[in-house]
Amino acid sequence: MSAHDLQSVLEADRRHLIHPLHHPSSHAAAKVWVKGEGSIVTDIEGNQFIDGLAGLWCVNVGHGRTELAQAASQQMETLAYASGYSGSTNLNAVQLAERLAELTYPRINTFYFTSGGGESTDSAIKTARFYWKAKGKSDKVKIISREQGYHGVTIGAMNATGMPAYWEMFNSKIPGFSHIASPYPLYFNHNFQPTDEAPTPGIAAANLLEEAILREGPETVAAFIAEPVQGAGGVIVPQDDYFKRIRQICDQYEVLFIADEVITGFGRTGKWFGLEHWGVEPDIMDFAKGITSGYIPLGGIGISDDIKAVLDNADPAKRWMHAYTYSGHPVSTAVALANLDYFEKHDLVSRAAETGAHFQAGLKALEANHPKVGEARGIGMMGAIELLDDRATRRKFPAEVKIGDKLHAECTKRGLWTRPREHIYPLSPPLTTTRDEIDRIVNILDESLTAIGA
Repeated sequence: MSAHDLQSVLEADRRHLIHPLHHPSSHAAAKVWVKGEGSIVTDIEGNQFIDGLAGLWCVNVGHGRTELAQAASQQMETLAYASGYSGSTNLNAVQLAERLAELTYPRINTFYFTSGGGESTDSAIKTARFYWKAKGKSDKVKIISREQGYHGVTIGAMNATGMPAYWEMFNSKIPGFSHIASPYPLYFNHNFQPTDEAPTPGIAAANLLEEAILREGPETVAAFIAEPVQGAGGVIVPQDDYFKRIRQICDQYEVLFIADEVITGFGRTGKWFGLEHWGVEPDIMDFAKGITSGYIPLGGIGISDDIKAVLDNADPAKRWMHAYTYSGHPVSTAVALANLDYFEKHDLVSRAAETGAHFQAGLKALEANHPKVGEARGIGMMGAIELLDDRATRRKFPAEVKIGDKLHAECTKRGLWTRPREHIYPLSPPLTTTRDEIDRIVNILDESLTAIGA
């Protein structure tokens, strides 16, 4: 397509579309994507890029999988929509719930479907509050989450998200939400001093939850929500003993543990679900993105058998009054089933673990060879490099330097596309990405870091 046609599309875009995190200043050189195949996406001018973020942490099986498209088409021709409200169901929703019960944590065997991650967070929060109210503890409504945590931007999820920029302009910080510091090993481990109560950095970081619960009052706290690996916050992998201590604290103070597996679910970390790395189970699990590999909107929550029993045994007049029009949508659940078939046919979870190890080694080589790479980190097919002006003191670049934008521009020139977050450059390519493509990613980063003097 000609440059003239490109400009016509962008002009129409500017006139008629509002984008997520909308502002014209960040959309001046927007890409118009027209095709995807495997790990490669093509823009309207025919330029090809490695999809370094799998769309938005979601295209796990890669682009262009006809199996998923055919599943959607066949279902649309058969039954395009069916209500999921009590009194109605459909075969795909039932089969997907059965399939998830086999894949997820042993204590989680029941599922409610949404259209995406933000709706899943809202559903989890409401379910936690319902659970305690039904058990006669109606004061347990508060939600504790973490700084740099991302849980969506619906009105409820936005308050759980630990990034003030997402709520500052909406005057809508709802009472009952609070945040503790992220474990963020790059900073949390720095100059750590062990104590009897906190012998390791991981225990010290987890103990911040206990302090918050005691500060708020255990009788008022409904749940703690956390991503196994913080994604949008900078691919923050916790210390190995962190989540075991979190689980102990939640049990001790009767606080439900909500795991936000929207990014870490469905193979991204080299296991089906992120908390498996640390042998911990949540009470409620959020999911979305990878369940359909982003081919069609779908999300949901999984709940423990204990929570399910409380929902089932509630007075009908005081039931769980929560609902979405598209819950259990037959087309979305058909695509999810085809997506899981693709996972199993191609053994993508094991493949993600193996290719992911190669990926992480490549990122660590960048840390060794570039002094401005403060840390290269990640797990499985999920990684990031954090740029620092001074590695020894953890000093960040001044904001006006826009170091992340500079790196992004150089990587884009060389055929790699992702979405930087200030001085952090995250990467989350499709799980089908080959070792050769991983090497291309690392080589592009190497050249680009050199180009910006990092």
